[in-house]
Amino acid sequence: MAAAVSSAKEVLPPPLTSESEPPNLFDGTTRLYISYTCPYAQRTWIARNYKGLQEKIKLVPIDLQNRPAWYKEKVYSTNKVPSLEHNNEVKGESLDLIKYIDSHFEGPKLLPDDPEKRQFAEELLSYTDTFNKEVFTASRSEGEVDDKVAPEWDKIEDALSKFDDGPFFLGQFSLVDIAYAPFIERFQLFLAEAKNYDITKGRPKLKLWIEELNKIDAYTQTKRDPQELLAHAKKLGLIA
Repeated sequence: MAAAVSSAKEVLPPPLTSESEPPNLFDGTTRLYISYTCPYAQRTWIARNYKGLQEKIKLVPIDLQNRPAWYKEKVYSTNKVPSLEHNNEVKGESLDLIKYIDSHFEGPKLLPDDPEKRQFAEELLSYTDTFNKEVFTASRSEGEVDDKVAPEWDKIEDALSKFDDGPFFLGQFSLVDIAYAPFIERFQLFLAEAKNYDITKGRPKLKLWIEELNKIDAYTQTKRDPQELLAHAKKLGLIA
């Protein structure tokens, strides 16, 4: 698999609010509507960066606490992020979008040709919602969380042990890593802060995965300050 296209760090535009005018919609520009703090949107942002599409796909950040009315009315009726404006259509759902970005745009492929790896990728992508729900629920529960979250993290450790040709879920960096990265980034932070729980303890594959992930510019350019994420999570009631 080809290495990611490297690029200078992007100057990020300020989020659009209820006071902001819309861009010139459906003018042929491809736009990715995101929120800088949304993990679902972060998935699509990472995919865009990894494929070197900073010039092809314009970032349009939305302030989710003060969204412009035109976003729901004219862009994406569910009023959620992420969404992608491309070829005079708007598509949503982060897992669908990262596959769409990979298959419809140039740049390094984010799924291997190997059938066994592709099948495992689909299994892991299908599991993401269950994983997120279980760990989110445990992070908000009372008392110790080890017995509640250990099985989920052990599944991640096992998944990272399946292929030995690289540190990532499919060996090489792929859509699977992109799907999990924003959530593991937050869970590691939230569980350490709220529960004094270290997700990497006794899980060397996970520890290495996080270390290697943080060497990929396409990902690190999407990361927010940990204190900002903690404050955001507390505001939303995701952690105490």
